[in-house]
Amino acid sequence: MLRHVAESWVLLLYFDWLMHFRGFQEIHTAVRNSPPRAVGSTAPDDGELSRAVDLACVFYFKPVLCLQRSAAATVQLRRCGWNAEMVIGAQLLPFQSHAWVEIDGRVINDKPYITEIFQVLERC
Repeated sequence: MLRHVAESWVLLLYFDWLMHFRGFQEIHTAVRNSPPRAVGSTAPDDGELSRAVDLACVFYFKPVLCLQRSAAATVQLRRCGWNAEMVIGAQLLPFQSHAWVEIDGRVINDKPYITEIFQVLERC
């Protein structure tokens, strides 16, 4: 678990850097270009990996945005063999955007009803 927390923290740092110096398109490209790896039966479950990302967020040196967190979680899950998707959605009134992670249509790192609040704009 500690290894996954450390890897998640590094991913948070990477996506923070991308967000500030390269922009949204680079984050999108980085997530899209990280295919799921084939791993054996010893892969950690998705809940454990999601908790590792959450714990890395606690130890991060500044508040973590949902896009940064979801990008890191998606890449971490894919590294462990999960077919995770980062989902970006928006609501019109009041206008808000949000990002979360799904595996086979199941929300992983947010409340399950988030899909009822936000209209999906992009999946990667």
